[in-house]
Amino acid sequence: QDDNSDIWFHVDIAGQEVWASSCNMVVQDCPTRYIEQPYDKNTTDQVQLPGCPPIITRPEWGARQPKQPWTPLPGVPSYMFIHHGAGGECFDQHSCMEKVRAYQNYHMDGHGWDDIGYNFVVGEDGNAYEARGWERIGAHTKGYNTNGIAICVIGDFTSKVPNDLALTKVRQ
Repeated sequence: QDDNSDIWFHVDIAGQEVWASSCNMVVQDCPTRYIEQPYDKNTTDQVQLPGCPPIITRPEWGARQPKQPWTPLPGVPSYMFIHHGAGGECFDQHSCMEKVRAYQNYHMDGHGWDDIGYNFVVGEDGNAYEARGWERIGAHTKGYNTNGIAICVIGDFTSKVPNDLALTKVRQ
């Protein structure tokens, strides 16, 4: 924190490490309540709080069950990581849900991970998709999985930035 009580966050944006002040971000707690069976993808019960962005749940995008029960984050994450995926973009909910399922399949079948690695995925359709969610350890940033949350924006953004819909959703 600085003298004005701003909180500074260490952020990875497209491979570039930066520090961002809370005066440039909206930082709020948007907790999610889950039914006591987190291993079953069909038992997610999200409570939408006022002011929090809507999130498309795992059952809504057709997630597979994880191979193993999730491990909860040990505390409040200190870091937020923004990734981008390889491959094409998506601009409507149907094609974005296909991409999220493809990411999950690649992580589980290609890497042998227990589930999709990110906590959330954002499409250029302006939607956020629940991956591991707020409260679970991800597999996204080596050395920071237990104290960080990761959002992946669908598409390759090495030579351009995501559209305004995606950027707005990430900021939310």
